[in-house]
Amino acid sequence: MLDDYSAEQVSGLLETISKPARLRILSAIGQDEACVCHLEAVLGLRQSYISQHLMALRSAGLLDTRREGRYVYYSLCDERILALIAGAAELTGISPEALKSEDLPLLQTQCNCP
Repeated sequence: MLDDYSAEQVSGLLETISKPARLRILSAIGQDEACVCHLEAVLGLRQSYISQHLMALRSAGLLDTRREGRYVYYSLCDERILALIAGAAELTGISPEALKSEDLPLLQTQCNCP
């Protein structure tokens, strides 16, 4: 059984990732890394909107960053977050295959960033 502190910690994590855009961002990054322009192309969302969510995910300790020139690349701090998302999706009847993003590696080869 969770004590109050542990319940608050878990609740905070779930609250942070609960927004649909954040779930989509985490799923799109997957086990690789991506810059904002990659995520913009994959998700069809505006750069500023994506950046706001990336900042929240980074503040929560869920994302690492790597800078290359003027580009910032984001990756997951812990890939177990994908298992959490997959488990929640499965509980709602969504298949794990529906969560996989095969578009990101293709877009990375076509993107203007390094």
